[in-house]
Amino acid sequence: MTAAAARAEPEVISPQPGFQTRFLSSGADITIGGGAAGCGKTAAEIIAPIAFVDLPEFRATVFRRNTTSLRAGGGAWDESQKFYPHLGAKPNGSELYWQFPSGARVKMAHLEYDSTVYDYKSAQIPLIIFDELTEFSAFQFWYMASRNRSTCGIKPYILAGTNPDADSWVADVIAWWIDQDEFLPGGEPNPRYGFAIADRAGVLRYFTRVGDELIWGDTPAEVAEHPSVRADVETLMAEAAERGEPTTFERVVDDVVQSLTYIPGKLSENRVLERADPKYRGKLMAMTRVERARLLDGNWKVKATTGDYFKRSEVTMLDFDPPDDEIAAIWRAWDLAATEVSESNKDPDYTAGVKMGRLKNGRYFVSNAIIVRRRSDEVRQLVRRTAENDGHKVKIALFQDPGQAGKDQAQSYIKLLAGFTVSAEPVTGDKETNAEPLSAQWQAGNVYVVSGEWNQLYFALMEGFPSKDVHDDPVDASSRAFKKCVNSRSMFDLY
Repeated sequence: MTAAAARAEPEVISPQPGFQTRFLSSGADITIGGGAAGCGKTAAEIIAPIAFVDLPEFRATVFRRNTTSLRAGGGAWDESQKFYPHLGAKPNGSELYWQFPSGARVKMAHLEYDSTVYDYKSAQIPLIIFDELTEFSAFQFWYMASRNRSTCGIKPYILAGTNPDADSWVADVIAWWIDQDEFLPGGEPNPRYGFAIADRAGVLRYFTRVGDELIWGDTPAEVAEHPSVRADVETLMAEAAERGEPTTFERVVDDVVQSLTYIPGKLSENRVLERADPKYRGKLMAMTRVERARLLDGNWKVKATTGDYFKRSEVTMLDFDPPDDEIAAIWRAWDLAATEVSESNKDPDYTAGVKMGRLKNGRYFVSNAIIVRRRSDEVRQLVRRTAENDGHKVKIALFQDPGQAGKDQAQSYIKLLAGFTVSAEPVTGDKETNAEPLSAQWQAGNVYVVSGEWNQLYFALMEGFPSKDVHDDPVDASSRAFKKCVNSRSMFDLY
């Protein structure tokens, strides 16, 4: 075969055997798939519309919670560029859609707020795809399901990829497919608790929604036996009779009842990723115990409990700070409060200032933690005095609360700390997510703690995380200090 002939051969785009094939051939009205990270969810979602792009009126929309996630490396837009150009599709990068030669279109869109769904109140979308379903609210999902309509010649359906989240509404929806028994009949722990039940993977179940309740059954007829569903079906039959439209009970049930399935996936089923990035599995193994169980093992029941993030037994104690020539970066991060213990507030938040460094060997050390409850004027004096004691080599990170008051406070502290390198940034993300990078290093034994009188309170509060009954101020300060240390190239660099 000549080189020219080889170039002329058509591109073959197909799902990988295993998860991707099962996910794309389920036949359910709603297919939820995933579990473990890296099993090929996003690629499968992008491949799904290809079967219909020769239909001029076909439309598909891939949703993420925000546009940043859509455009991120490895995200839906990035992934689509590996496939759609081979089919003659033209991209519109500003509006994030692909136009195929037939006129078919695949769009990427966000649903950042619950109210965003109303932008689609007149939409007709034959194929709706949710990328990372647990990031969406139940309201967003079920509203958009009502927009899953088609006149282009295909049966409308929904695909959704996701990773486990034990507290999400998705975990409730797919509960039948997940082992819910924490203990075996003999009382011993069930090693399969939270994992997909193999015999149920890909099995279709049937449901309809009555208010916010899902009525389930193994067959459409079983769903229709529920009194509320039967009443709705009979009402629809009566309305059809009034219009002179012949119908049957079974036909109306088929219109009312939908099918849903869950298909689990594993990293080992994504051979493309494992060949391209053989160290990806190691990256998942290096995460915290909780995140490793979710993202590598695909466990839907694991939750963070007290002590899951920071155990004092997992750090190495030092008698003194490491010498300067071994330190690559060092920061003190403050989580500021301004309240003393009083009769009206016997357990206020702490002001926490955690001094942390990154060593040239890639490990980290907690040098000191100030954890106090004082008035605002005393806190300001403490922050300035601590900066002077730490010296100019220690950079300072402040949390900036949202709103104008937070900006004003940050600017006030920056003026107070004139002469020092200060960073003031808004607080973003939830506390557990922010704590995970430090926790992963902590659990891997890559964190040292310098001995001092402050250790007892610091460890008590760190080990108590994420309990709502234990103050998390030192965790927030430690997480911020760690982030700054990771992102700093040298302790002598200017911020």
